Amino acid sequence: QVQLVESGGGLVQPGTSLRLSCAASGRTFSANYMGWFRQALGKEREFVAAVGWRSDTTDYADSVKGRATISGDHAKNTVYLQMNSLKPEDTAVYYCAADDATFVNVRSVKAWDYWGQGTQVTVSS
Repeated sequence: QVQLVESGGGLVQPGTSLRLSCAASGRTFSANYMGWFRQALGKEREFVAAVGWRSDTTDYADSVKGRATISGDHAKNTVYLQMNSLKPEDTAVYYCAADDATFVNVRSVKAWDYWGQGTQVTVSS
């Protein structure tokens, strides 16, 4: 069984920054992909960012491009999401995702095998 634990969420003011962390663990588990999604109240879960360890590539949603940076430690199955210039529209529960498949359509919610429980990010003055 693979378990993902997120941390770093909280209440922040518009224009400020935060850093989310996620660590995945499991017997013999080694993620090929890790990423972040978010789900605002009343909305569907949407893609934020992902890293592909095999290809050493990153992918970002247009809504956060230029404001977000995803990074991590493959050996530790750990991923981070640095978000700057936060907006009220960024308010959501942020979910960490991981997958050990050879290929993952990272932008698709349905494509990921493992999910964390989420951490609340609220951007408000």
